[in-house]
Amino acid sequence: ARPLMRLWPLLLWGLLLPAATAAAGRYPHSAVLDGAAGYRLLWGHQGSSISFRLEVRTQGYVGFGLSPTGAMAAADIVVGGVARGKPYLQDYFTDANRALKRDSQQDYHLEYAMENSTHTILAFSRELHTCDTNDKSITESTVRVIWAYHHKDMGEAGQNYHGSNRGSKSLRLLNPEKKNVISASLAYFDLTNQDVPIPDKDTTYWCQMFKIPIYHEKHHVIKVEPLIQKGHGNLVHHILLYQCSSSLNDSVLDYGHECYHPNMPDSFLTCETVIFAWAIGGEAFTYPPHVGLSIGTPTDPQYVLMEVHYDNPSYLEGLIDNSGLRLFYTTDLRKYDAGVIEAGLWVSLFHNIPPGMPEFIAEGHCTLECLEEALDAERPSGIHVFAVLLHAHLAGRAIRMRHFRKGEEQKLLAYDDEFDFNFQEFQYLKEERTILPGDNLITECRYSTVDRIRMTWGGLSTRNEMCLSYLLYYPRINLTRCASIPDIMEQLQFIGVKEIYRPVRTWPFIIKSPKQYKNLSFMDAMNKFKWSRSAGLSYNELVLRLPVNVRCSKTDNAEWSIQGMTAIPPEIERPYRTEPVICISSSYLHCSLFLNPLFIACVTVSILGNSWPFV
Repeated sequence: ARPLMRLWPLLLWGLLLPAATAAAGRYPHSAVLDGAAGYRLLWGHQGSSISFRLEVRTQGYVGFGLSPTGAMAAADIVVGGVARGKPYLQDYFTDANRALKRDSQQDYHLEYAMENSTHTILAFSRELHTCDTNDKSITESTVRVIWAYHHKDMGEAGQNYHGSNRGSKSLRLLNPEKKNVISASLAYFDLTNQDVPIPDKDTTYWCQMFKIPIYHEKHHVIKVEPLIQKGHGNLVHHILLYQCSSSLNDSVLDYGHECYHPNMPDSFLTCETVIFAWAIGGEAFTYPPHVGLSIGTPTDPQYVLMEVHYDNPSYLEGLIDNSGLRLFYTTDLRKYDAGVIEAGLWVSLFHNIPPGMPEFIAEGHCTLECLEEALDAERPSGIHVFAVLLHAHLAGRAIRMRHFRKGEEQKLLAYDDEFDFNFQEFQYLKEERTILPGDNLITECRYSTVDRIRMTWGGLSTRNEMCLSYLLYYPRINLTRCASIPDIMEQLQFIGVKEIYRPVRTWPFIIKSPKQYKNLSFMDAMNKFKWSRSAGLSYNELVLRLPVNVRCSKTDNAEWSIQGMTAIPPEIERPYRTEPVICISSSYLHCSLFLNPLFIACVTVSILGNSWPFV
């Protein structure tokens, strides 16, 4: 028995390598979790279960888990390896004090384990929704994966601490990028900044004008890849690409400038139409096989403005950046031209969040009136959304895009209930969603300001807030922005403001009465107000029901006639009622890989609900 035991890892390796190769299709998605490429995760899901394969450069234990914050506390963890020739896998969890405890309900199921002179490989699976309160459900939201490994196995010389061999990474396990196969020899052009000096200040928006180097013939951009300078992964927060006026000439190409600056070139003001968006944590984006971003015709962008948001909270000096985008294009045209609609809350001080709030909800409206006017004129049969980027800043905790048709709520268009400021990318929709005249969309953002003592304002800095959705859709129509601004006067009345100086000559405007706010800007007055949690809740109820000013924009700074008009938000159910989830606990049945399907009826089935608290 002893010689056979020593041969076990070699026999297993030899038997399973072909099987692992054959099963490669089972793990269509992969990510390297550490900087040294020593920990590789592969995964794929089918039906109600998900399968993982870990390939780690160690002969000791391997740890993998799902965490609410990316840290060890309150995490769902599995630990496995091959010890003395025998594979092992245990389901654990941690409490709020990060103490590791064996889970009484074992919901991770080992399929095989292998070890050679350099690596350990573990393959295991679990249900997306178990009936175990110590497990984390896996949804289409962002998942913060945590990982660790050690050169010794569990149990050798006690519980071995992984030391620095650990980390976390945000992923979407159920809706990762669709890897459309494109030719390796595909033509491309780069739009990159050239030695941009980054000021030693918190937030910088840098704008640079480019001319699209494609003329006289229609092409389709089918892939966009971020080119982030090495070491600047946390400095470059997002990149937006805008279409500019076609009446410009090459004189605008001479230099870049800070965006939103009093001295910025007038030509920048003609660039209002977003044609692509990338945000921190995102990777390359590939368009579906039937859609492309059109370039090369008179109606396509000839001049584009690239806006790069640099986030420098440590006020580092002497930084020089050359980041940008690479656009791959083809003459093999797709059937449809892609468009982008920016929806949500217009970025302004009228969007504000009181301090000390564990939860605060904001809503940006793409109104029925705006969609009806634009779609009736351009595409009565509707447009088809295929991807969405949900965008907020540091106080953001969750974002949902709600879809209504003739007042009836549809399934969520997109959502992220575990929003991670450092991981924002386009989510491909599982099924394209048609938007029709008579529909309306609401971008719903949940924030937490428990660690803040002053108001949080809508604005450009990452310490300010946004609540936006970028919808990628086809066929392209002349609608670039569908957003809203809440009424400000009722916000001021909430804190007791009676009168402001008119006509308004300054921005922010100045308060005339009552005495405690006299000659203060409305920002100062809102900060002076004594906010409590109950006052914040009452204020939240108010702002969700305020009339909104409609933003409904076309290309070239043109507007639909509904722009600037006031609309009343529709009556909607709050909070959003999520669909019930069936959880399956089958740990006691997984004694064999050859489980008789007839026994499936024995699983424990529960219904899980999930909703945000009322505000």
